[in-house]
Amino acid sequence: MSNYQSAIEAVKAIKEKAGSSWDAINPESVARMRVQNQFKNGLDIAKYTADIMRADMDAFDADNTKYTQSLGCWHGFVGQQKLISIKKHFGTTKRRYLYLSGWMVAALRSEFGPLPDQSMHEKTSVASLVNELYTFLRQADARELGLLFSALDKAIEADDQAKAKEIQESIDNFETHVVPIVADIDAGFGNAEATYLMAKQMIEAGACALQIENQVADEKQCGHQDGKVTVPHADFHAKIRALRHAFLELGVDNGIIVARTDSEGAGLTKEIAVVKEPGDQGDIYNSYLDVEEIDVSQMREGDVCLNRDGKLVRPKRLPSGLYQFREGTGHERCVFDCIGALNAGADLLWIETAVPTVHEIKGMMDDVRKVHPNAKLVYNNSPSFNWTLNFRQQAYDAWVEAGKDVSAYDRADLMNAKYDETELSAEADERVRTFQADTSREANVFHHLITLPTYHTTALSVDNLAKEYFGEAGMLGYVKGVQRQEIRQGIACVKHQNMSGSDIGDAHKEYFAGENALKAGGAKNTSNQF
Repeated sequence: MSNYQSAIEAVKAIKEKAGSSWDAINPESVARMRVQNQFKNGLDIAKYTADIMRADMDAFDADNTKYTQSLGCWHGFVGQQKLISIKKHFGTTKRRYLYLSGWMVAALRSEFGPLPDQSMHEKTSVASLVNELYTFLRQADARELGLLFSALDKAIEADDQAKAKEIQESIDNFETHVVPIVADIDAGFGNAEATYLMAKQMIEAGACALQIENQVADEKQCGHQDGKVTVPHADFHAKIRALRHAFLELGVDNGIIVARTDSEGAGLTKEIAVVKEPGDQGDIYNSYLDVEEIDVSQMREGDVCLNRDGKLVRPKRLPSGLYQFREGTGHERCVFDCIGALNAGADLLWIETAVPTVHEIKGMMDDVRKVHPNAKLVYNNSPSFNWTLNFRQQAYDAWVEAGKDVSAYDRADLMNAKYDETELSAEADERVRTFQADTSREANVFHHLITLPTYHTTALSVDNLAKEYFGEAGMLGYVKGVQRQEIRQGIACVKHQNMSGSDIGDAHKEYFAGENALKAGGAKNTSNQF
């Protein structure tokens, strides 16, 4: 962040060169605007946040308690409020990121309307959301600094030098709301060239970290749904290299690539991999196919058959034309995928699992780390999991194994509210609470994210408001359930005019028009009631 005083001196020097026509330009006003706009474009942001994320990765390598976290945000305002809240509650944004979910882009941001998570939305909508998120985060900077500048003016006017010095230090040491975004590019939306072009858009909008998955682009499914189809490694690795070329072309030399494998739950492939020599990646990929040994005489018209160890085998093919993998190979294929992705230049891994269990994630990462000891994982703490039921069942099973009495519990019905205050549920909740720390310690999870939490919080808060406001509570439903809570909890946007930029606009009016400025923030502004 530019020092405020040095910015004033720099503008003074520019003004002196310009001559008398710039007499009405106030260097202090321009300096304030410069300090409020640290980042001039998305590439500035991508380079800045890539450095932050790399430093966090190094810190995690030294101490795996220093994992990072993010929440998925579907609108710039949601991301802005998240970062404002983080600064308010914790005093810093360190190790807190934003996640951009392709699922939420499909469900909430497509011009087609709500869509399933199948790469059906417009390619440009992801980059547009990256740009929107950073526009709102930069506005959060401008707003907070604007409040500091107003407080500085009041302290100077009151001749309170100690207060003025304190505020000046807050300005000079201001921590930006701009943080890394891990952005979902799905399966690349086409071939490697399409992936490269889309990646450039996302990086130019500010994304320093791109997450790409090894599914077939035109058959892509949500990682927590059935019917996932993976691609041979040569195809996936070409897309990883496409992302790297996009970063390097744009000068984001340490951009981050997150390689996601859906193989744990993906039982299908669209292609039989090309084999150039025995034991290569294509050969290993094909070795997981579910095949049957046949004789040449048993070949049917149109059959695709393979030579495996001198024997003729026929991969089992579905009516859809897809080939299926052997049951029980998910773990092995995930490990193979992860090692290959790191060899191809990925920086971080992402493994989708069927349920959130520490031992399962650890088991796969232990095998990966035999080859890449420093391998780090991004893990989706997904709302697609029923966390309450899963962890109550895990606690129940642990009690059974320990010989503890479970006669008061029905394992199949543990979601029932009657168990909410029980000892078993308390143990389960503690396992949920420590899950991120546990998996970071045991499985080297560097980044924990929730893909679409704000999708759910929006629905929940609107349901609560609708129930009260349109019911007997009437206006009290809003006042008691929303506004009074905003005031009590110090939610900044209770002053919604200020949050939307009204005070920033007033300051600019004064810069541009001086005493002729018609400002909105006067005595009759009802926001003064807060």
